[in-house]
Amino acid sequence: MKLQITAKVVKQQADEASTDTVAQYLAGDQCDASVRQYIDAALADNTLRAYRADLQHFIAWGGVIPATPEQVASYLAQHATSLAYTTLSRRLIAIARAHIAQGLHSPTSSMIVRATLKGVRRSRCCNVRQVAPLQKLHILKMVSGLQGLRGLRDTALLLIGFASAMRRSELVSLDIEDVQFSDEGAIIRLRRSKTDQEGKGRDIAIPRIRGRHCPIRNLLAWIEAAGITSGALFRQVNRYDQLLPQRLMAQSVALIVKQRAAAAGFDARLFSGHSLRAGFVTNAANGGASSASIRAQTGHKSDAMMQRYIRNSQLFSNNPNLKIW
Repeated sequence: MKLQITAKVVKQQADEASTDTVAQYLAGDQCDASVRQYIDAALADNTLRAYRADLQHFIAWGGVIPATPEQVASYLAQHATSLAYTTLSRRLIAIARAHIAQGLHSPTSSMIVRATLKGVRRSRCCNVRQVAPLQKLHILKMVSGLQGLRGLRDTALLLIGFASAMRRSELVSLDIEDVQFSDEGAIIRLRRSKTDQEGKGRDIAIPRIRGRHCPIRNLLAWIEAAGITSGALFRQVNRYDQLLPQRLMAQSVALIVKQRAAAAGFDARLFSGHSLRAGFVTNAANGGASSASIRAQTGHKSDAMMQRYIRNSQLFSNNPNLKIW
């Protein structure tokens, strides 16, 4: 039988070879500090922090580097019921990277570790948690009647977050210098994102709309009231409704979403910071926007991730029962 090698397999083999080369270089005496610094910079800061925390958990449990496949499999088995499957998967990545950085063979690629992880997934029948998307009516009710400096900030944050379809980390990373206003609306320069670690950047357009819920109108109202002329766009506000110089953290977006959802009478447990992005995709798809135009706003490279939100939102509108009854 003729062996068929797919493009995916070829890419995987190339990636593994590249990783081995980097690992050998890192382990060698010829690797100076400046090169090591730039190699580490290939990973985002948030990723590095997560890896460090994951590795610390493994070592606190009793793990060592180098680890044996049996030890890693035992670690998975003992935490199978206390940790989420996605957390366990990420821990394996951290363990693998710790080995590769020292030029060691990773035990995570062994059959016993892979089989254990697969068994954990099947036994728990785990599903990826998907937060509920915020509908336009949710957003409008959440920003209704908000007062004070904090109210202006939260209104602008929720409306811009929804209209731009940004991730929460992207939203809080914005500086006022990243926004260019015009008669038509605003163009926001996103300098870096989760899928753009090299910092190529992309522009996101938000048009002006009629009425008091215009994202641009409310963003300008926040900027003017806060007196922001440079630096962080979305900043902290203390309990006395006074502006602080520190920018909001990514977790703050989730807290604001939950707080405003609860105040509007919704179940806050259903929503998170990601509900803004998911809500944009859902509402745009239901409104008839094309996949290409939605991806241009969200930055998705393909329709695969978007389709999950679109399918869920159209379970009833596209249901075949409507063609029968």
